[in-house]
Amino acid sequence: MFPGSEEGPEDDSAKHGGRVRTFPHERGNWATHVYIPYEVREDFLDLLDALLLHAQTYVPRLVRMEAFHLSLSQSVVLRHHWILPFVQALKDRLASCHRFCFTANRVKIYTNQEKTRTFVGLEVTSGHTQFLDLVSEVDRVIEEFDLTTFYQDPSFHISLAWCVGDAHLQLEGQCLRELQEIVDEFEDSELLLRMHAEQVRCKSGNKFFSMPLK
Repeated sequence: MFPGSEEGPEDDSAKHGGRVRTFPHERGNWATHVYIPYEVREDFLDLLDALLLHAQTYVPRLVRMEAFHLSLSQSVVLRHHWILPFVQALKDRLASCHRFCFTANRVKIYTNQEKTRTFVGLEVTSGHTQFLDLVSEVDRVIEEFDLTTFYQDPSFHISLAWCVGDAHLQLEGQCLRELQEIVDEFEDSELLLRMHAEQVRCKSGNKFFSMPLK
């Protein structure tokens, strides 16, 4: 299931749009992230295209995300030999957690901690408590491995588009209000943005592990 050596994935910024890794890649270190995946529907992509087209009039360098998810952890570093024990501990912790519905319909602008990337996202407006319950279980596993737990007051969201650099000043205010109007006026947006959390996924390096919720 894993390569014979402990080499993690290559760290070539040209392959990921010039993004800067938030921690240095070292031999045997695997960037690891726990999240809920979101499988998009065609009408969601129609909404996304409308939002991106408008946001690009303010920040032309914005590009669409390639995949969509809601984070339950920060990106942490695992040694290669920790990956399977970490995933097993997650499975044990999440075994009693149930599926749930949530709504993500509030447009919000985010930057990473280093202010090297900016994101346009849809923030969760219902289902917040269930997300906190999942984070609590994930954090307990992360603490067992002496890693950094999730943010104290998290804003759960789906990132829709991103760009290099700090562009929040251009996107806040008038642009943000106009993006929210696009969401509110989009046909069947209330139904479209009511989503289902059915599994938790862990990505470590180039490996994916799925944990279905009950």
